[in-house]
Amino acid sequence: MDLLISAGDHLRWVLGYVVPFLFVLTIVVFFHEFGHFWVARRAGVRVVAFSLGFGPEIAGFYDRHGTRWRLSAIPLGGYVKFHGDENAASAPDREAIARMSAEDREGSFFHKSVGARAAIVAAGPIANFILAIVIFATLFMTVGRQVMTPVVDSVQAGSAAERAGFQPHDVIISIDGTPIESFGDMQRIVSGAAGQSLAIVVRRADADVALNAVPERREMKDTFGSTHAIGVLGISRSADAASVVTRRYGPVEAVGMAVKEVWFVIDRTFSYLGGVVSGRESPDQLGGPIRIAQVSGQVATFGFAALLQLAAVLSVSIGLLNLFPIPLLDGGHLVFYAVEALRGRPLSERAQEVGFRIGLAFVLMLMLFATFNDILNISRS
Repeated sequence: MDLLISAGDHLRWVLGYVVPFLFVLTIVVFFHEFGHFWVARRAGVRVVAFSLGFGPEIAGFYDRHGTRWRLSAIPLGGYVKFHGDENAASAPDREAIARMSAEDREGSFFHKSVGARAAIVAAGPIANFILAIVIFATLFMTVGRQVMTPVVDSVQAGSAAERAGFQPHDVIISIDGTPIESFGDMQRIVSGAAGQSLAIVVRRADADVALNAVPERREMKDTFGSTHAIGVLGISRSADAASVVTRRYGPVEAVGMAVKEVWFVIDRTFSYLGGVVSGRESPDQLGGPIRIAQVSGQVATFGFAALLQLAAVLSVSIGLLNLFPIPLLDGGHLVFYAVEALRGRPLSERAQEVGFRIGLAFVLMLMLFATFNDILNISRS
């Protein structure tokens, strides 16, 4: 009996956390690598391998162009290996490149122009952004978006809102010039602006009133039990069901909203990282694979649409992370190509090797730190 219970617990764990995690990560990684792959093929580069995951191959096949499509044992990323690459990180195999015939060089990534190489590298993050836009737009057209009327129902005594002069029944029109369509729009801006002065326009008795408010920083737990420091005004919305409506949008409007959603994720990411550097934000909110798996399992309980939304957010985050100017990441390669374009020749092999080692050390330290945060968060919950 105990053995059956244990097997049932493991099955629930696999279905509840592992499957949603792999679903989300596989979608994001596949489109990122497919971006590299698609542009490389069109630039005439021979693609040796397209792998989902790292390590030993579990299954695979060759396509008609000779590319080996692989499913590998460690499902924490993926890679595209080009003709002339030494490894999955696209480090050049200098000896192999030197032995290449003229025909081989035609299909070699490293013999393409700087512009072609930059386009191939940039295509991965761009594919992530496109994927996010497609997912968000599809959800806006099909599932729709819950819109809560931005009407103030009550103002907490002694709160930032009371000091700013908010009153019940105020309708929030704009914050720092950004139009507010729903209570959720207001919450998004305020939550990321703790300690910052916000210029808020409200409509009161058919007249527009300008207010200045400074959201207070508070520790709040989200739906999944994680603690975050966010900005709070101290106002609540109406609990009336009539104040919440579900809106579905046409294709053009949905794409426009999806682009805004992607930009919101990017803006919040830079705002958070800037806060970490300045000391306003705590770095303990950085998460790694364990946190992604945990959140994936929890989000999956809300339904498939919520899991797709998480995939879109993660896709933006991975695309943005890869554009950071860190050697080993796509952004680091783009920096090297920019220097090559300006100098008229690439950096020396030694300089590139040192850069990749520094980048590898930085990425490993970041992964260890994020994993450490994941373990701490689990132990606190």
